[in-house]
Amino acid sequence: MKKIHYLTGLTITIFIGLHLFNHLMSIFGADAHLSFMQQIRPFYRNAIAETMLILAVLLQITTGIFLFAAKRNLKLNFYKKMQLYTGLYLAFFFVIHIGAVMSGRFLLNLDTNLYFGIAGLNTFPLNLFFMPYYSLAILAFFGHLAAIHSYKMKKNIFGLSVPQQSNLILTIGGAVTFGILYGLTNGFIGFEIPKEYHIHILIGK
Repeated sequence: MKKIHYLTGLTITIFIGLHLFNHLMSIFGADAHLSFMQQIRPFYRNAIAETMLILAVLLQITTGIFLFAAKRNLKLNFYKKMQLYTGLYLAFFFVIHIGAVMSGRFLLNLDTNLYFGIAGLNTFPLNLFFMPYYSLAILAFFGHLAAIHSYKMKKNIFGLSVPQQSNLILTIGGAVTFGILYGLTNGFIGFEIPKEYHIHILIGK
């Protein structure tokens, strides 16, 4: 079960890394984000890649819940505890996020692009939920990586000890979270959401 969890995690991490980089492109404007998305979509939005990705997420959640149940009562160090609880939040996020994207595509017939993702993030009072919801997901992702790194890595790199390396991953995660929120809210000013995505906002309300 641990091996399945680890291998599916590697698959998902590749996609998430690409996905987060795409969101960081929003710092340079909506057009930069949409342009980059159109370039990378053929690699992951096809029947084979999408099926593999969804299967990996389902296996990751299932094995993760079993591993969480087996370890939650054990005496664990800081990073081991962080691995458990960030994994739990990511499982929750994956279920909600994938469900929302699939509903948008197949029920609302929307292009689940930048505007689909940021409709709630740029609308008051929905942003009071979506800002912490997205922020915690990004921080949980980097926290999970930092926790795994803390016991997988066995040597110093560039003079940094393993705990310092894990702390650096957390710091990068914080910077990426701020950068993405800054970009997806147009510098915290807010994007104008196209009318076709207003239904998404109304459902959220």
